[in-house]
Amino acid sequence: MAMDEIDFEIFGDDMQYVEVELDPRESVVGEAGSMFYMEDQIQMETIFGDGSAQNGGIFGSLLGAGKRLLTGESMFTTVYTNQGMGKRKVAFGAPYPGKIIPVRLDQIGGSLLCQRDAFLCAAKGVSLGIAFQKRLGAGFFGGEGFILQRLDGDGLAFVHAGGALREKTLQAGETLRVDTGCVVAFTSDVEFDIQFVGGVKTALFGGEGMFFTTLRGPGKVWLQSLPLGRMANRIVGASKIGGSRGAEEGSVLGGLGNLFERD
Repeated sequence: MAMDEIDFEIFGDDMQYVEVELDPRESVVGEAGSMFYMEDQIQMETIFGDGSAQNGGIFGSLLGAGKRLLTGESMFTTVYTNQGMGKRKVAFGAPYPGKIIPVRLDQIGGSLLCQRDAFLCAAKGVSLGIAFQKRLGAGFFGGEGFILQRLDGDGLAFVHAGGALREKTLQAGETLRVDTGCVVAFTSDVEFDIQFVGGVKTALFGGEGMFFTTLRGPGKVWLQSLPLGRMANRIVGASKIGGSRGAEEGSVLGGLGNLFERD
């Protein structure tokens, strides 16, 4: 299916949104709940899957919905189509503080692998699939690294990174080790694996988790300084639900520090 060519502009700094301009009959697919605003004569249609398998009938729609369900996302996406005679705009907002990354899939080999909650919106025709980590045992224990979203096509896609964004191009054989939640996306030519941190003491008392992601070039990677899971844990830890002043950077000894604090 041919991709729609869309124009866009990104607004904001720490809380960004992307405004997409559609020509007549052009469409963009948005993640459920991501729409910010839209102009008149733009029609919304909620569909199973991503809409890329339009000619596949009900089976193609169910297959697309099933792939999204495996990544932990909603089975539905929303297609926004310009039904007017002139250009119209629709905007999509980031779900939490960070940066929106525009990626032209035709410039990176046609595929992008990203965290399951990173996808924001894309040109109609971009396929949203899944990519399994090769080593299932490490994948299960690695948390965020087990099931990834795979975006395929030659159109424009937008993904979201939490906190500060780091974009890095790895040379052939160059290796980067990253906290599993801090990997936003990478091109399909990057070799990806999940590994144990090594020492038991480091795993239990370091506060960084038991696994990290290894990325090996060549290829391009996008990293985030504030994954959604880390931000949520800090909020819960600082609340009364999570206990007084939280878990002190995630260490298993965090609560001991509170014994020496005065009210």
